[in-house]
Formats: sequence, C-alpha cells, structure tokens
Amino acid sequence: MSMTGKERAELRSEAHHLDVKVHIGHAGLTDALLGSLDDVLRTRELVKLQVAKAGELSAKEAANDVAEKMGAEVIQVIGRTFTLYRHNPELKKGDLPPWRR
Repeated sequence: MSMTGKERAELRSEAHHLDVKVHIGHAGLTDALLGSLDDVLRTRELVKLQVAKAGELSAKEAANDVAEKMGAEVIQVIGRTFTLYRHNPELKKGDLPPWRR
C-alpha cells in the first residue's frame, strides 16, 4: 500500500499530538514487542514509537524493519521517534478516526 504525499502529510499532522505508545528497548525488535505493536496498530491504526538511546538500531532502520514486518507505512521519522500507520478495515467507520477516540 503506497500512500500519496498528501495522505502522508495529513497523517503527520494528526500524529503530532499523539503520545508514544511503544518503546523499542536495547533488546531490539523482539517477538513480544512485535506482538504488542500488532495489537496497538489493530486498534489505533496510527502509532508513535520510540527507539532507546542504548539500542543498536537507528530510528530509520527500526522504522523500515517494523513497517515491513507489520505491513504498515512509515509516516515520519524524527530523531529517535517514528510514526507508523496501518489501515484496519474492521474498525467501525465513525466520525472520529481511532487515534482520536
């Protein structure tokens, strides 16, 4: 799923006010971390993640690895923080997107 620049920009502006939901520690991308991230992406769609300073991965490497494994899109990478988006068609279509509820 390839996004247009305009779609990505809209999601960047939405993600600005989000809190970090998943922290990638020094252990890196473990199965437990990927499992919890899958749950968060399924319920929220738009998620901020942060990479630990002591970790071996850079934020850009981690973002690309995680996005590939989770079937998500990298929205932005700033410093040690990055944002992912994965659409979930099973979520109820309402007035507000899931990350605003």
